[in-house]
Amino acid sequence: MAALRGLLFLVFCFFSKTAVADSGTATYYTPPYVPSSCNGYEDEGVMIAAASDAIWDNRGACGRYYKVTCEGATNAGDPHPCRGDQPHVFVKIVDYCPPGCRGTIDLSQEAFASIADPDAGKIKISFQQI
Repeated sequence: MAALRGLLFLVFCFFSKTAVADSGTATYYTPPYVPSSCNGYEDEGVMIAAASDAIWDNRGACGRYYKVTCEGATNAGDPHPCRGDQPHVFVKIVDYCPPGCRGTIDLSQEAFASIADPDAGKIKISFQQI
């Protein structure tokens, strides 16, 4: 029995994934959401986002899913923009936010509003590819 537990421990250690989130900022954009850089006129719904150069990866970000969590304010305008205890949203990257983009991830208006007050305009986030 001890040998089996030891084997299971080793398997867990070598094959488990550690989830690490990156930090950045999020802004939002408003409809229409098509055409998009990734899918042209294909409608991907509203839980979508545009990737800045930080994660764009020369179109490699297209179709990737991210868990985005509101971490707080970026300015004194709205000191507590996050909604709920653990405000997070899952989004699919469908577009590119060109140079000059104000955030790491530019969320759809609906995705942003689900985790933060849109009046904040820009928030601190943690994000993780899933």
